[in-house]
Amino acid sequence: MRDKILALLRENGGFVSGQEISESFGVSRTSIWKSIKALGEQGYKIEAVRNKGYRLISEPDIISENRIREYLSTKWAGQQLLIMDSMDSTNNEAKRRAEAGADAGLLVIAEEQTGGRGRRGRSWDSKKGEGIFMSLLLRPDIDPMDASMLTLVMGLAVRDALFYVSGIDCLIKWPNDVVISGKKVCGILTEMSGELTCINHIVIGVGINVHNTAFPEEVSHMATSIFMEVGRKACRAQLIAECMGQFEKYYDMFMRTHDLSVLADSYNAVLVNCGRCIRVMDGNKEYIGVARGINNRGELIAETGDGIKNIISGEVSVRGVYGYV
Repeated sequence: MRDKILALLRENGGFVSGQEISESFGVSRTSIWKSIKALGEQGYKIEAVRNKGYRLISEPDIISENRIREYLSTKWAGQQLLIMDSMDSTNNEAKRRAEAGADAGLLVIAEEQTGGRGRRGRSWDSKKGEGIFMSLLLRPDIDPMDASMLTLVMGLAVRDALFYVSGIDCLIKWPNDVVISGKKVCGILTEMSGELTCINHIVIGVGINVHNTAFPEEVSHMATSIFMEVGRKACRAQLIAECMGQFEKYYDMFMRTHDLSVLADSYNAVLVNCGRCIRVMDGNKEYIGVARGINNRGELIAETGDGIKNIISGEVSVRGVYGYV
């Protein structure tokens, strides 16, 4: 009942009389009052005026299935939703569900992660109510060697979703970060279960800093959030839905060729590393080069003193010579 009342108030935009709500849903005025009170306890601000009715003033940024589906228009990506208040990590839960036979397109979302992590096992700050922590399950019929390119596909999707929802002109730091003003706003972690010649499943985890107002001192120089950049809150449900829509579009393009030949130009146009000096850390070795964009395999092309090197995602770490990017 609460969801129905919310939907009616959102759609109307102004006051809706208690009588109209009662007739619409076939419930008593007392039931309506109880639902309005319960919504208020959840953080919804609803104005009640005698002889006018109820009007929705503001609402908390709650991630719920109904809220996401208001914006979701995909065919398969995110159509199956698993939303939990807290879990160890959305990637771990998505992998558990995959092993239990879950279908491709399942999107696992948590308000809080107790064991969130990024690339190379680094921890990811995952406090309740501040960010988006989600993992998408895929079962693509591709060569396992092609799986790492899906990180770049998701990066392009998140970048476009952030621009659409918040108007932020983000860039991508190869291979798995989205950045604003040189600071990280999103990290992507892709994990695969497979054999030499086939893939069982792929899980792509996405962490987006949305409402954060500050970060721990050790990462404050390299992390930012949507709120810190634009000074207003973004609707997380809308951003989740837009990420899924953008990913589904780019994923379908990727699956036609099993490479990034169709997407490379779009990716390079928003690649923050492109044309910049980079420091490549490959195990115990380190060298300096100039990034020249990605190739059709998603490898970063680096021009060095020893010639052109194609850097494979996952084998090395790339940093700017003078900072994070």
